[in-house]
Amino acid sequence: MSTDTSTALLVDALDRVREVVHQVADGLSAEQLAQRVDGTANSIAWLLWHLTRVQDDHVAGVAGTEQVWTAQGWARKFDLPLDDADIGYGHGSDEVAAVRVRSAELLLDYHDAVHRASTDYVRGLADADFGRVVDERWDPPVTLAVRLVSVVSDDLQHAGQAAFVRGLVEKG
Repeated sequence: MSTDTSTALLVDALDRVREVVHQVADGLSAEQLAQRVDGTANSIAWLLWHLTRVQDDHVAGVAGTEQVWTAQGWARKFDLPLDDADIGYGHGSDEVAAVRVRSAELLLDYHDAVHRASTDYVRGLADADFGRVVDERWDPPVTLAVRLVSVVSDDLQHAGQAAFVRGLVEKG
């Protein structure tokens, strides 16, 4: 197991994402998770599903592995009317409304499975790995470090949005 500083920092950041996801979803009903505060805003369920799907997709992509979503049967468990490859990017109001879950536990269990896969992958990296180019479609090309920091940044933004929505939902 690596003890490199970069690895330790990324694992800590992913742990923080997990902590916020749990704080946001814990104890909420399926109805609260699906609530859209103005009728069109992103729901807590969508925000947490999306941030987890992005992490799953992006980490599996750089690791060269199948996404947890399909490899562990989460797509079947969620049974959403979306393509299995869908991560929520570019969703409109109808697609956001389609992301409904039976329980907070389902969302949290999927997030925890992705968190385990992500942190297991990151723990296996050394600082020298982070300069590897993983996406040449950008100028400059995207390195592994940039991709992983981007995932953490995106996840924390959506987790914060979900925490804000939870506050509004609880207020009524």
